[in-house]
Amino acid sequence: MDETMVNTTIRVATDVGGTFTDLVCFEYDNETGQSRVKTAKSTTTPPDYETGMINVIEKAQVDLARVNFLAHGTTVVINALTERKGVKVGLITTEGFRDTLEIARGNRPDFFNLHYEKPPPFVPRYLRQELPGRMSYRGEEMRPLQLEGLKDILDTFKAEGVEAIAISYLHSYANPVHEVATEREVRKIWPEVRVVSSHSIAREWREYERTNTAVLSAYVQPVAEGYLQRLDTKLKINGFKGSPYVMQSNCGVDTLEAIARTPITMIESGPSSGIWGAAELGKLIGDPNVLALDIGGTTAKCSLIENGNIKIVTDYWIEKSRKSSGYPVMVPVVDLVEIGNGGGSIAWVDDYGKLHVGPQSAGAIPGPAGYGKGGTEATTTDANLLLGRINKDYFCGGEIIADMANVNKAVGAIGKKLGVNAQEAARGIIRIANNNMVNALKLVSLNRGFDPRDFTLVAFGGGGGMHAVALAQELGVGKIIIPANASVFSAWGMTMSDLRRDYFVTCLTDLNEETAAEIEKTFQTAETNALKQFATENIHHDEISFTRLAKFRYQNQEHTTEVELEGKITGDKISAIVDNFKHIYEREYTYRLDAPVEMVGIHLVAVAEVGKPSLPLRPKTGRDVTTAIKSRRSVDYALEGVHDTTIYDGKKLEPGMMLKGPAIIEEEGTTTVVHPGNETLVDDYGNYIITI
Repeated sequence: MDETMVNTTIRVATDVGGTFTDLVCFEYDNETGQSRVKTAKSTTTPPDYETGMINVIEKAQVDLARVNFLAHGTTVVINALTERKGVKVGLITTEGFRDTLEIARGNRPDFFNLHYEKPPPFVPRYLRQELPGRMSYRGEEMRPLQLEGLKDILDTFKAEGVEAIAISYLHSYANPVHEVATEREVRKIWPEVRVVSSHSIAREWREYERTNTAVLSAYVQPVAEGYLQRLDTKLKINGFKGSPYVMQSNCGVDTLEAIARTPITMIESGPSSGIWGAAELGKLIGDPNVLALDIGGTTAKCSLIENGNIKIVTDYWIEKSRKSSGYPVMVPVVDLVEIGNGGGSIAWVDDYGKLHVGPQSAGAIPGPAGYGKGGTEATTTDANLLLGRINKDYFCGGEIIADMANVNKAVGAIGKKLGVNAQEAARGIIRIANNNMVNALKLVSLNRGFDPRDFTLVAFGGGGGMHAVALAQELGVGKIIIPANASVFSAWGMTMSDLRRDYFVTCLTDLNEETAAEIEKTFQTAETNALKQFATENIHHDEISFTRLAKFRYQNQEHTTEVELEGKITGDKISAIVDNFKHIYEREYTYRLDAPVEMVGIHLVAVAEVGKPSLPLRPKTGRDVTTAIKSRRSVDYALEGVHDTTIYDGKKLEPGMMLKGPAIIEEEGTTTVVHPGNETLVDDYGNYIITI
């Protein structure tokens, strides 16, 4: 065996985005302690996303036979949902509750629209069947489950071409025995069908949300399962000897086998890895309070990180908009705001002559007009090309020759509708896109009681450095970090992730000294169950650490506020827990109440480390920053006008170098726009620290 194979640890992460598939590879020499980072990007290949993954691995010249750790993030689940490419699902539920999916919630967004229609459920009424049996909210059996009619239900499902079954009974979060019995009988009668029980995904109350989550998980399970199997097979064919980890929506990775059982947990795997990476980077460089912003080809995602902690929620909704209530997904998801504003977002003018950007995207094919692949719609990328912010002679790292004639034609068409020239139209596109992203950043900061001026903006993705300074100026943020390898930063975040599982259990009780023992028992039971689950996968309890959180509210309120708890819950700690809850509640809602507090449920985080690479320091030679200058060109900064701008080669910048705006830093996967008057310092890790 080659000695280098023994002495080198290689960790690889791949992230499938809507436009590009990214890769980060860490090679760590166990003897010398030195490490090396390789990155690559290739075009995403829908619907065979695993092909794009293999393409980017080959492009980076990674030998899979030598890889020790491989993590993968994918959009396959969210794509299957939004494109309606799942399978036909049948639902089995409690007698009298087949219409829970149809009734949904009354808090519709388009409130004054008298013709509003709820989004149709993923399971039509004729495929929603009922069985007698009833649990109380305390988990006590009120009526025994009757399975006599189950065979007839399954015969109906078979005749209708059902491929997956969701089981969701009333109050099964409190006691799942009826769901367990039904699932066991279904598998006995019809072994080939996929079955998903709601308790295996969510142990929280709210009947509609839990039922819909079970349905969506069943809807995508065959698609996701097939994808993960093809992925595993292709990796093995290409020499990978281990088992890949898959990025979840809770900022942690999990095993391929665990994800295949509940694939809905990776609904936002790509965005969560970028947010996690921002949190880890913030800790590394001493900036734990971070506004994370990921600007990709299709969307922009943002999240707030306080003291290095990322908020995980279970009230996530897909397809929610000003005109639709969308669909709930009750799984642990990083608390983020996502908008349809990326490099490929299409600019358009409505019937009233108003300019919009997004949410429609040109995607990878045909892509922006500048790609020269048949795209005719003006996008944010095209506007940046026309204004000189992106180098037309170094487009996509020089891999694509920018079709500037097509860019001028597409942007000019927008200008014609607005009554302005192409340059003014491009400025408008940039300003509208920036405004959309500023609003998203306000939603995760100001709307939740945080002042963005107290945070550092970490901007990444292919478009992060392009727009970061303008957004920071609007919000009053004084410091911006553009990470090294920003264009593949989400993949980098995966390499820094631990194996993580979140357990939510509804447990409604008053919060006082008398209930402390009951709360502690609930946590201990959850921890015991988690350890049993890990043990079945040969993960020893010594490798696992727990973090305790709980959801509280003022008595008789509807929704909750989550608070982290320290250590064992005892009576003498209750007063401090109440005070902490009231402080957090007041920060978000601006007031506090003189009312009793109650606990609605617990949130237990179980983490097992799978090894993290240490970020290597960048070498420096002491050269002057002028040695990194490529050229000068005229750049339009939209609000600040046109400036003669210094262009820097990002590959030649090294730690300690300082440059002043107006400047452009060009790299293969991204461009950083430094506005007039701003200073940029290259830190020891190769990150760009921009001060406003």
